[in-house]
Amino acid sequence: MSQSPVKIEVYGAEVICASCVNAPSSKDTYEWLDAALSRKYPDQPYTITYIDIDQEIPEAYQQEIAKKIHEDEYFYPLVMINNKMVGEGHIQLKPVYRAMEENGYHAG
Repeated sequence: MSQSPVKIEVYGAEVICASCVNAPSSKDTYEWLDAALSRKYPDQPYTITYIDIDQEIPEAYQQEIAKKIHEDEYFYPLVMINNKMVGEGHIQLKPVYRAMEENGYHAG
């Protein structure tokens, strides 16, 4: 693949979001997403980062997203691909796969 790897960020917290009862935790969502993407797009590198909204966040733009989650503008877990939101709350694979393919990834 010629372009640089897609940057995936999963924002979340230890506590499961109030409107997401019965949903997997943010950390579980991050691990599940990483596993699903590595199976779907083998040998196609990407970076995936988990950002805990209740911990110190180094990047200003990430702090801004965390602030919006705290202010209930977004639900968590929240998934961003190359700074574009592709899912929040109950994460579905279809929009994530669509975003990956828009960025040049091909199912293996």
